[in-house]
Amino acid sequence: MSRTDDPASPAPKFSSFAAFYPFYLGEHRNRTCRTLHFIGTSIGALLLLAAVLTAQPWLMAVGFVQGYVWAWVGHFGFEKNKPASFKQPLYSFMGDWVMWWQMLTGRIGWQG
Repeated sequence: MSRTDDPASPAPKFSSFAAFYPFYLGEHRNRTCRTLHFIGTSIGALLLLAAVLTAQPWLMAVGFVQGYVWAWVGHFGFEKNKPASFKQPLYSFMGDWVMWWQMLTGRIGWQG
């Protein structure tokens, strides 16, 4: 069980993103969860790009929803924890993009 699953345990406080990111990675140990994050973040980025290129701002909202839906399926269905975004939304959003980049460039493996 991760620390975010224990309702009796207070949410850890982080003074910086650098301090938060190791915790974030610990909440994403499951290969399927990480893969779903990668898919959702990729779809979100493509929809953001499409919104800019087509001047259709509603696509940004769809991209935002897509990014989180895929991630939440990963957490609730496979990682069996609550997304860190519930308690640390800004750092979690940043963590999504750092993890996505590190997966894309091979710095974080796809294995479990």
